[in-house]
Amino acid sequence: MKALSMIQPWSSLFILGEAHYETRTWRTNYRGIFAIHASKKIDKTAISNERINTLLYKYGYIQENLPTGMIIGTCKLMNCLRVLEDNQSSAILEDGRVVSGNDYFLGDFRVGNYAWEVKEKTLLNTLIPAKGKLGLWEHSI
Repeated sequence: MKALSMIQPWSSLFILGEAHYETRTWRTNYRGIFAIHASKKIDKTAISNERINTLLYKYGYIQENLPTGMIIGTCKLMNCLRVLEDNQSSAILEDGRVVSGNDYFLGDFRVGNYAWEVKEKTLLNTLIPAKGKLGLWEHSI
């Protein structure tokens, strides 16, 4: 199965459904199911943000209990859309869609980046230890 490593707290907020897009600087032609891997690294700036902590706390998470070095869920990649415009509180994607609210706050919608649209997010009941990699990588689950 394909997998994508993401730094915490972004990986948990994503798989928990707080964001509907994963933003990347690169496009992928892949479509289908892939695993979300929470890397061992924690974004210290993000984890000190009150709004992010409030979102995490809704699910019982604090910095000390965020899973790291684990595959935490799966989702299905439906589309990969280029960011055409960034208005600092919303963004416009190549299909004309406007991204705002938590979706905008939890992503990197700089012009030229890509918004990966996903559906069918599932948090695993049993997390799977794994060493992550850059890009989309193969993992046997």
